[in-house]
Amino acid sequence: MDYTIIGIILIGVLTILSSIHTFQDNVTRMNSTLNKIAKQVGVPGLDIDSELRDLISEGKKVQAIKKARIVLGLSLVEAKEYVDSL
Repeated sequence: MDYTIIGIILIGVLTILSSIHTFQDNVTRMNSTLNKIAKQVGVPGLDIDSELRDLISEGKKVQAIKKARIVLGLSLVEAKEYVDSL
């Protein structure tokens, strides 16, 4: 009986985590699409490069990669490559 309840709760938590992950992926994809559209239309972009360079110079490369992922909507590999190019 106790294992059944724990199993049901575990399945519920895993389902919620999966939904959250899917939502995060969708938001990242939409952010990337919006950035591409803004670039094509000519909307001035964010001056994120200087902030990323500051983080890199402070020895905070991981935080720079995280910031690039959030602001630019990049995957982990893309963000690392972007930060490395700076």
